Amino acid sequence: MTYVVDENCIKCKLMDCVEVCPVDCFYEGENMLVIHPEECIDCGVCEPECPIEAIHPDTEDNMEKWVELNKVYADKWPNINEKKPPPSDSKEWENVENKFEKYFSDKPGK
Repeated sequence: MTYVVDENCIKCKLMDCVEVCPVDCFYEGENMLVIHPEECIDCGVCEPECPIEAIHPDTEDNMEKWVELNKVYADKWPNINEKKPPPSDSKEWENVENKFEKYFSDKPGK
């Protein structure tokens, strides 16, 4: 088992999870984070830290898409190991549904 980030993170990009990860397996895109599945040690400390419930075990139903997305972009985006401030409009994006199709960016974070 590993943990993955889903579309709830898009445009919110809160980083409480990054701060607690003992192995630095988070990678930063322009508007979301992903977890590298081969680096995640399945400790689970990140999941309860996410205030928008964007982190899930890969064993949950319908996670296949997110497992693949996390794997692909963890190999492309830069590693992040320190918490940064969220986007100024992140609160507006919480609980917005179907963000992936309209708002996902494959660009790396800065």
